[in-house]
Amino acid sequence: MSSTKTADSAFWEAANDHLIRYGGNFLPLIIERAKGVYMYDADGAPIIDFTSGQMSSVLGHGHPEIVATIHEYADKLDHLFSGMLSRPVVELAKRLTDLMPEGLDKVQLLSTGGESNECALRIAKLYTGKFEIVGLSSSWHGVTQGAASTTYQTTRRNYGPAAPGSLVLPAPNAFRSPFRHPDGSYDWKTELDYGFSLIDAQSVGSLAAVIVEPILSSGGVIVLPPGYLLRLKEHCVRRGMLLIVDEAQTGMGRTGKLWAFEHDGVVPDILTLSKTLGAGLPLSATITSKHIEETIYARGFSFYTTHVSDPMPAAVGLKVLDIVLRDKLPAKAEHLGNMFQDFLRGLQAKYQCIGDVRGQGLMVGLEIVKDRVSREPDEELGILLGDKMLELGLSANVMRLKGTGSVFRMAPPLTITEDETKQGLEIIEKAFEACVKV
Repeated sequence: MSSTKTADSAFWEAANDHLIRYGGNFLPLIIERAKGVYMYDADGAPIIDFTSGQMSSVLGHGHPEIVATIHEYADKLDHLFSGMLSRPVVELAKRLTDLMPEGLDKVQLLSTGGESNECALRIAKLYTGKFEIVGLSSSWHGVTQGAASTTYQTTRRNYGPAAPGSLVLPAPNAFRSPFRHPDGSYDWKTELDYGFSLIDAQSVGSLAAVIVEPILSSGGVIVLPPGYLLRLKEHCVRRGMLLIVDEAQTGMGRTGKLWAFEHDGVVPDILTLSKTLGAGLPLSATITSKHIEETIYARGFSFYTTHVSDPMPAAVGLKVLDIVLRDKLPAKAEHLGNMFQDFLRGLQAKYQCIGDVRGQGLMVGLEIVKDRVSREPDEELGILLGDKMLELGLSANVMRLKGTGSVFRMAPPLTITEDETKQGLEIIEKAFEACVKV
């Protein structure tokens, strides 16, 4: 056996012996390095990254300006006592709010998406004096108690009670919803209104907030219909609830606008950012109004964490903002996203197993079904296609959790070129040619 194969065997033996398996099985490859839109395995083979790592690396891997910023702050100012402030933290808070509409004025910088959502939920409960939180079915907001309680996927099972007052609305899945107009088109307004009638029936009179993703990524790349956030905000106002928008994956230009809530012209009461804000580094933000912040401060708000207001991630966030705006990445995401979906719809015309193509900007979903009449998810084929794409040099994440419909969720770095995008799309086509009979 070669020394490389021996080393690989030792690697997997150590992995199997010492790692907790936290989300199914690990993919059977070792990633040694990554640069730009490419990852490289132990054999040096390039793999195009169509998921931006964990849907985070909007600038690709190893962006030279991000690397330089990390080097500078690792040497100069990395971490502080949580009650101390530094210039990058205050500057990032100012830059973010300068880019927001009025009503998103105050920022708390944290580490992960779950942490920023947990913070948002605590703010909502303290501000309103109520405790019931409404989420969308198929949502994903994190794994800490409050965030996990508003995450409606199979991962809820077997951990005991969720937080009291956790209520759910139907996710607006245009491909699968039974709510239809007489002409067969999707009637999301009636669905949403009916969902709130059920919320009202279940509520004990303590509705604090609704939390939603503009695109339910882990739930199958379900894009909220145009006008949905506006109507949702109206329902919230009538009930004295706050609207929390979780832009972990959609922020920083991915949908064609800097913030996805801009598509509906709605200002959330609380906005959370993560993943894309740090371009792969652990950085998140919870943003709300001056009025809400002043109210909760007077009531003794506390969300004190080890890495709150850390200077090094904040400096990285500033640089990410600089690059996204300077290089006009939101407009690029819109252009490449249109090209991306047009290509997939061309495949859909050829392959009956492609049930739906959906997305916004450079966040694209591809749903695999057994047939378009029953729309039954074909998880087996989805996994087969995903494995073939990986073999051909493309990482395109297929949702392997039962009940997700075998949906590929693809979100390449916004720095990807048109040629690199086409290269990845060609691999998708080759995988279908190899795995599916026409």
